[in-house]
Amino acid sequence: MMGWDQWKQGFDAWENATAQLVEQFMRSPQVLGPAGQAMGAAMKLKAQQQQAVADAWANMGLPTRKDQERSLHALNQIQSRLSDLEEQLQETRAELQALRADAAAAQSASGQTVAAGAPTPAAAEPAPAKPRNTAKKEDAAN
Repeated sequence: MMGWDQWKQGFDAWENATAQLVEQFMRSPQVLGPAGQAMGAAMKLKAQQQQAVADAWANMGLPTRKDQERSLHALNQIQSRLSDLEEQLQETRAELQALRADAAAAQSASGQTVAAGAPTPAAAEPAPAKPRNTAKKEDAAN
């Protein structure tokens, strides 16, 4: 095993010396200048390519990447709002059920009897909200 240890030490010494030389070379202005220019040119080419693809999609009447991202963002906002509204609806239903139970308990305590199956005023379902007719307001404004 003595041969392996010597070889490993020699390799480590060579690797350290080579790494230092390569690092000095890579940090030199002769390498960094052209590398930076090449990267800048590559980024400009990429931007031009992306613009050409976006223009081609738009010319075909298809949504571009920005259009898709905008739509996806709007969809995520709608989904979040819907989730919030569903939670509020569940809370409201729970509150309504508690109020109905309280009203039934109050009626029982006061001695009032309710016919089986007949809804009590507190147990009646609230009427659904009517949609607003905004067409009249818009016509009046024009």
